Amino acid sequence: MALILVAQLAARFPAGMYTLGILMHVERQQGTYTAAGLVLAAFSAGMAIAGPPISRLLSRFGTLPVLSITLVISVTAFILLAVFPTLPLPWLIVLGVLGGAAMPPVIPAVRTLYPRITPQHMLTSLFSFDAALQEIIWVIGPVAITMLVAAFGTTTALLVVVGIQVLGGLMFILAPAVRSLKIPPATRKLGRVLQNPSVVLMMVTSALFLGAFAAVEAGVVASFDEGSIRAGVVLGIASVGSLIGGLATGNRPISRWSLAIRTLIMVVGLTLAGLLSGFWGLSVALFIAGIGIAPALAAVSAVIAGSVSFSDTAEAYGWIGTGQLLGTSICAAAGGIAIDAVGASGAMYVAAGTATLALIVAVLFRKAQPDLRGGISILD
Repeated sequence: MALILVAQLAARFPAGMYTLGILMHVERQQGTYTAAGLVLAAFSAGMAIAGPPISRLLSRFGTLPVLSITLVISVTAFILLAVFPTLPLPWLIVLGVLGGAAMPPVIPAVRTLYPRITPQHMLTSLFSFDAALQEIIWVIGPVAITMLVAAFGTTTALLVVVGIQVLGGLMFILAPAVRSLKIPPATRKLGRVLQNPSVVLMMVTSALFLGAFAAVEAGVVASFDEGSIRAGVVLGIASVGSLIGGLATGNRPISRWSLAIRTLIMVVGLTLAGLLSGFWGLSVALFIAGIGIAPALAAVSAVIAGSVSFSDTAEAYGWIGTGQLLGTSICAAAGGIAIDAVGASGAMYVAAGTATLALIVAVLFRKAQPDLRGGISILD
């Protein structure tokens, strides 16, 4: 189990570095943030669109071929993007789409694997620990890519990230439990898993509460001088809160109210963020909000594991990822508009409103998810 946790963390680590790395690289080489934004949007769109169908391929062709082929394609696209940044913008956009679309489906694979290698009574704790552990990616990743760019330039920095993706990907792919994972072929058409109310509820709520934090990121950056380290520290404090929350709730059973309660914690913190200002005010508010993130993500993973047949879980997690990417993209844009209109606090209001909407949906449709207080039963 320890090997799987470390391997999947290493394989997912580049996700915390590519976004900022691509943005800085294309902007420096093309000379405009518009070009950088378009390539970055293409990267995100590729991941969002390709996530469900590629995740579904895990059950059709096996984990080893799908993870290996996508790793090769994605790495090739990012190497070309790093080495040939002066290509015409349309080609850079194509490379962004290809790199994003071919990102190996590590999260669907590992969260499909967990129920097969973990006793049922420990599964909820494992999902909580996994959600808390991923905060390491978002604390260290952006800082690491910034330091690499400062020391070696954007081209070398991106190639280092590619190297990390290769090493982490191989570590995960070659893990015995991953190589031996066999997911029964899905018998239903692509997208039929969305007929499951639990999947739709988890997709919508997680898109909303993660979207809220995307707006917060924009608001925090706008609250301080450009390049101020204080913005990174405040966001890091939110991640620390999430890590603590995930570890503290690891053994808590998942009821139909769990997601709503955990989302409520976010709403309280994000509402405070709209009322408070300055380094300490935002730090306290976002630490409180962060306490709810990992527990809420753990609830989402547990509900999918307990409400979807094993052959459909990889595709279901793929749809969850797509919803989250769309939510963060839309809310980040809304936060930027609000900042231009009323200042940094505008993004905090967008975040609080979005999280509140997630809470309302979680409360109104709580019966659409299973009650897992008796443990997670895997559906074959």
